[in-house]
Amino acid sequence: MAKDVVEMSTEASVKEKSMEWTPAEKEGSKKKYGCEILIENGTWEQVTGKEFPNDARIVTYYVDGERRYDLTRSSKVSRIFDMYWDKFREGIKKIEFGYGRYNPKLWGIEPKKEKKRK
Repeated sequence: MAKDVVEMSTEASVKEKSMEWTPAEKEGSKKKYGCEILIENGTWEQVTGKEFPNDARIVTYYVDGERRYDLTRSSKVSRIFDMYWDKFREGIKKIEFGYGRYNPKLWGIEPKKEKKRK
């Protein structure tokens, strides 16, 4: 009987821990870790784009032998590491600077529309 309970609990934990970011985890990462995932499981060309803020970091990790790239931003690299460690453990391989060119304060802000002069 005890063996059945242990097997059921391990099966539930395996099913519960997915190797993809769920929408709830993405939203929760902003509150819990102070991190924002800009691109999830993207290609190298996508994460090295110059249209992102210059505080974004490229995270390289492996899931089931497959190399994945995420573009994530945070005020501290240690927070990014903590978030990915909690999710992927030993699969994390590298956290490096991104190639973005925009000031983080100005990134994502729409320019004001000029009013037509009469």
